[in-house]
Amino acid sequence: MYTTRRNLLLGAAATVAAAMATSACSESSPPQSLPQLPASPPEPSSFRPNLRYPDPAVEILDPSFAKYRIYSSTLEQVGTGMRWAEGPAYFPDGGYLLCSDIPNNRIMKFDENDGTLSVFRSPANYANGNARDRQGRLVTCEHSATRRVTRTEKDGEITVLADSFEGKRLNAPNDIVVKSDDTIWFTDPLFGINGEWEGSRAEPDQPTTNVYRVTPDKQITAVITDLVNPNGLAFSPDEKKLYVVEWKATPNRSLWSYDVANDGAVSNKTKLIDAADQGALDGFTVDRDGNLWCGWGSNGALQEQPTDVGGRQVYQLRGKPDDLDGVKVFNPQGKAIGFIRLPERCANLTFGGPENNRLYMAASHSLYALYVETHGAT
Repeated sequence: MYTTRRNLLLGAAATVAAAMATSACSESSPPQSLPQLPASPPEPSSFRPNLRYPDPAVEILDPSFAKYRIYSSTLEQVGTGMRWAEGPAYFPDGGYLLCSDIPNNRIMKFDENDGTLSVFRSPANYANGNARDRQGRLVTCEHSATRRVTRTEKDGEITVLADSFEGKRLNAPNDIVVKSDDTIWFTDPLFGINGEWEGSRAEPDQPTTNVYRVTPDKQITAVITDLVNPNGLAFSPDEKKLYVVEWKATPNRSLWSYDVANDGAVSNKTKLIDAADQGALDGFTVDRDGNLWCGWGSNGALQEQPTDVGGRQVYQLRGKPDDLDGVKVFNPQGKAIGFIRLPERCANLTFGGPENNRLYMAASHSLYALYVETHGAT
């Protein structure tokens, strides 16, 4: 009875929200060829919260992480039915979280007040990263079709903040963060134009894949130009450090640290984290103590030689998803101190909830949540 009623409510909410959001968009992407999955599955999810405390999904890799685990808090799956969940952003005034469902070309809304997951915007120009600016407005990386960074005003109008650099179109804006001085920083790799799964295939116009800074008057500067497909990014709590994931780093995905000057210039590039376990460093968030909570999972790399599987020669993954899927937590010095096991690969995450102590994890098909004993840096 619960599942049926919930799905009916979700369907009605999705229809209304999609119609409102579509009228607000100033530019729509081409029609999506993939049939959309529903906001939640027709049958109850197979996920079940652990009944014992503490939750064994929360692993302490170093004693320093113990203080962040709440003994009686367990992992929850608060929504599912997406194809590739990304870019979570929390809005405390409304008590809701937005996240992108990229292949379905929509932004989803999880409402903490009633626990529903509904469509916030469709089409969404293949939105990827989302963030809330200091005025409570949504800023979004539209990483295909329009290939731009936008802001949704309080009245629903869409303002374009950046769509080109030095007269050439951006590649595929990916992840985004807003600094306390109201500058907007975003990464611009190629993922949104590499194929049709997450948008439309296109040739890049930019010669490099950059990290950009946009001022309140829409002046855009390339602050980092030597990373191959930069991905997730975030600031330290004092904003003196900028952290950026390099998706195509050699030999492993890496997270780099930079010093940030008052004028926005960055320097002193230092490798803080090396995903040597074949982990897929992606999006991440930072807590008030400077710890980095990183989306983790298999990077898809294959063994050099095949193995026999039922009489077939199969190239197996180097890193097993069962061992890697989740969230790996690092202290400010880059030491792994904790791990949260998830049944799906985590692409991105953020803090939210009324006290900013609920960790939301966008993981493949689903959105997960866990209360922890810390708060987001912002």
